[in-house]
Amino acid sequence: MIEKKSSDLQGNKKLLLIKDLLEEKKAENLVILDLKDLSSVTDILVVASGHSDRHVQAVSEFLSQEMKKQGFFPLGSEGLQGGRWALIDYGEIVVHVFYNETRLHYDLEGVWRDAPVILDERQMDSGSGTN
Repeated sequence: MIEKKSSDLQGNKKLLLIKDLLEEKKAENLVILDLKDLSSVTDILVVASGHSDRHVQAVSEFLSQEMKKQGFFPLGSEGLQGGRWALIDYGEIVVHVFYNETRLHYDLEGVWRDAPVILDERQMDSGSGTN
């Protein structure tokens, strides 16, 4: 299921930048959910994985640094140094970068299963194997 709500992605400069930066640093299994009608905390939830503690750290730190260069400063962040789970809060967009096992444990996509999907790249990774 790819870009079910592509207009949300294309119309939001900050969201598109986040997506591009995560992909540039090789974050895996990117999922973007629309929580506008489901949450008072944020409008959009971005979930991505890293294949190791160092990868999670590198992705999270890169995202934070590059967003600051573009003038987007987080309201808060947690776990950037830990390597298991990092959260970066950009107000209307909250980004989670998980180590794979930690992501499975918290299952945010399951918690928000009723949310409309903007982007889901998980099926691409486990597809037919064709390029």
